[in-house]
Amino acid sequence: MTPSPPRSVHFSDFRLSITKALGDQLAESLDKLTPAPLTTENLDCVERTAGVYQLYHREELVYVGKADQPLPSRIHQHLRKVSGRRNISLQDMKFTCLYVAEDFSALAPERLLIKTHRKNGLAIWNNNGFGNKDPGKRRDETLVKENHFDALYPIDVDRKISGLPSGKVEVGELLIEASKRIPYTFRYDKKGHSKSFRGIVDSSDTLSIDQVFRLTTAALPEDWQITILPGRAIMYPEPRIYPSALSYYRRGAATEVTPQYGEAGLITEESEDDTNSS
Repeated sequence: MTPSPPRSVHFSDFRLSITKALGDQLAESLDKLTPAPLTTENLDCVERTAGVYQLYHREELVYVGKADQPLPSRIHQHLRKVSGRRNISLQDMKFTCLYVAEDFSALAPERLLIKTHRKNGLAIWNNNGFGNKDPGKRRDETLVKENHFDALYPIDVDRKISGLPSGKVEVGELLIEASKRIPYTFRYDKKGHSKSFRGIVDSSDTLSIDQVFRLTTAALPEDWQITILPGRAIMYPEPRIYPSALSYYRRGAATEVTPQYGEAGLITEESEDDTNSS
């Protein structure tokens, strides 16, 4: 009778997890850094190169992102986004960043960091809509989930913007300049509507976004409507009802409405834009 071979105590498999090692080392390197207030002055000190970054809200790590190039420009987009929201203050925001060699870009270092931090319940703004840009007109009627970033921190129409044309100006000119300064997406229908934008408004250098929208809709034909959605404002020549709308501007007046929200859960229908070059 042939004896049974001994149990495999003297040999085994070895699997090298390079991606796990990279994720852990990235997290360790970032953890050694001291978060700085999210300000333009601090971003000006950051090299204009590729890398990964982390955002902190009230000292908690809430978001991890990647910028193929350049880092300060990408992070500044987040600064601008937060500055135009309610229920949140830039004074509560900080950031750290790490320059990453271009060779590592294909390994999606931000995803490795997210995976590492998720084990500790961190990076909660990833996959909840914070990093997303304008999803386009086809998503305007989609219900926003209750825990979506836009639902928690909706856009602020009371925010003042400066550098606008003063005096009697065409509404089209006001729209062009205002859309450059509004710190969130303001999408409106331009094609084929040049005549609609020739109305004259009495503008000034500094106005609240609410004032801009009132002036605009008062000067446009009656069928035009500005809709305030949780994460953006849209303007089209159609009196349509949007499930997630917070308010409507028509004929120079604003009407608040009660928005509808989808059930809270992981946001997967929109991809995070930090995986692309910025």
